[in-house]
Amino acid sequence: MLDWTDRHCRYFHRLLTQRTRLYTEMVTTGALLHGDVPRHLAFDASEHPVALQLGGSEPADLAACARLAQRWGYDEINLNCGCPSERVQRGAFGACLMREPQLVADCVKAMRDAVSLPVTVKHRIGIDRVESYEFVRDFVGTVADAGCEVFIVHARNAWLQGLSPKENREIPPLRYEIVRRLKQDFPQLTIVLNGGLVSDDQIEAELAHVDGAMVGRHAYQEPYALAVWDQRFFGESRPRVDKDEVEEAMVRYCERQQSLGVPWPHVMRHVLGLRNGQPGARRWRQVWSDHSLKQQKPAEVWQRAQEALRGARALVE
Repeated sequence: MLDWTDRHCRYFHRLLTQRTRLYTEMVTTGALLHGDVPRHLAFDASEHPVALQLGGSEPADLAACARLAQRWGYDEINLNCGCPSERVQRGAFGACLMREPQLVADCVKAMRDAVSLPVTVKHRIGIDRVESYEFVRDFVGTVADAGCEVFIVHARNAWLQGLSPKENREIPPLRYEIVRRLKQDFPQLTIVLNGGLVSDDQIEAELAHVDGAMVGRHAYQEPYALAVWDQRFFGESRPRVDKDEVEEAMVRYCERQQSLGVPWPHVMRHVLGLRNGQPGARRWRQVWSDHSLKQQKPAEVWQRAQEALRGARALVE
């Protein structure tokens, strides 16, 4: 979710669900050890619970970054062993780490020794055309021996040659049965299913077999789906938040961010799916994505967007 689940996106998602755990976009160890730490790690207190997703393969570097994560107040550290991009492969981390389960175990141990935060691993069910269950089973077993108790499993292979990251999310077939089998073989571990989940009914059905579900692009593209998760999956009784309330809260957030030098389009780009399916949604999106308005105050653009919605409602009525 590089360039998607930044701190502004997570603030927006937290308005929709209070209980769902949020994850950062993947941050490399090099970016933290040699770059702008506040830019990568700063977040709003409302985002809790929030996990920092790290990319790296050097145990000492990951331990140093884990200490930073704890210092900045994160709730979890997640090691990415699932990203198939060529850039990540050149850095010798991401999905190619599945070839080296002992190295992953060493990385997990180094981070666990460095901090008190839980350390989790996100991975695929295989790499390239290796489709044997034993491959992923042995990977999980080796890493679990180092103290990892939570595995987030993208139920597709990562084909490291010949496919783009987008194609790697679509072409290798989903095999949920592999993830279910992992849970059967490692009942003491927390096994979370990722990949291809696009409806609450589908999520609920899979939760009968595993401990959790991670939703990525569907949550980003259809964000208002998150607004019922606290009630449906966590048993909360409070009513679903209203779209107008969410938009107003984001406008206020934009105003605060603008005072810190963050242009409002950098924030509102994450909100454009909020009104999908609603009369006037297309015109509303056009207003919020109109760069000719970027010098206006967020409240002024908000007024235009609301006028677009009211005009569409009048036509429907």
